[in-house]
Amino acid sequence: MTAELAARLRRVEDRQELTELILLYFHVMDERELDALPAIFTQDAHLGSGDGVFDATGLDAITQTYRGRFDALGATFHYSHGLIVEFDETDPDTATGTSTGHAEVVRHGTPMIVALRYRDRFRRTPGGWRIADRVMSYFYYTPADRYVQVMGAGARNLAYGDPRPADWPQVLTGGDLSWLRSLAGRRVPMPAPHPESKGQPHAHS
Repeated sequence: MTAELAARLRRVEDRQELTELILLYFHVMDERELDALPAIFTQDAHLGSGDGVFDATGLDAITQTYRGRFDALGATFHYSHGLIVEFDETDPDTATGTSTGHAEVVRHGTPMIVALRYRDRFRRTPGGWRIADRVMSYFYYTPADRYVQVMGAGARNLAYGDPRPADWPQVLTGGDLSWLRSLAGRRVPMPAPHPESKGQPHAHS
């Protein structure tokens, strides 16, 4: 086997392992198996959220964060919609990833549905790939019986009772889309954003 072929095969194996890591995280969340978190996160990992509620550094702090979250939750079911991985061209043991998913949860006795996006930084450890940094964000977090009403609003995050702004689509809030342009630009050259657009959708005639 040539060195080039071995490197390409390793990348295929890395992508598969990272995909399974994302799925393992969901199973660990649903079963509240906190003892398995060392198989998910590095010891010095950071966990954050777009709404600023999560901000924990280190495996012990992350464990306590999830323990507190689980105190408010009943049964949950998380499911993945896929993962896009970018490997660091200068370091074969680091990568970044973007994934989306949904969750069905019971929070404080109320059935709720959640649309999630995860922005991750991964690191290869002696035990395999782990999440070194994770920021989760929400398209909505709503009681199931209010889905139709909430979908038409800008404040679609009702996780904490009071309506809070949704984290995405960022194009509707003038957010930074450089991460998406980076992902797409690796596959097809993209023009520079129009200086007057500021992340807003264009009107077409």
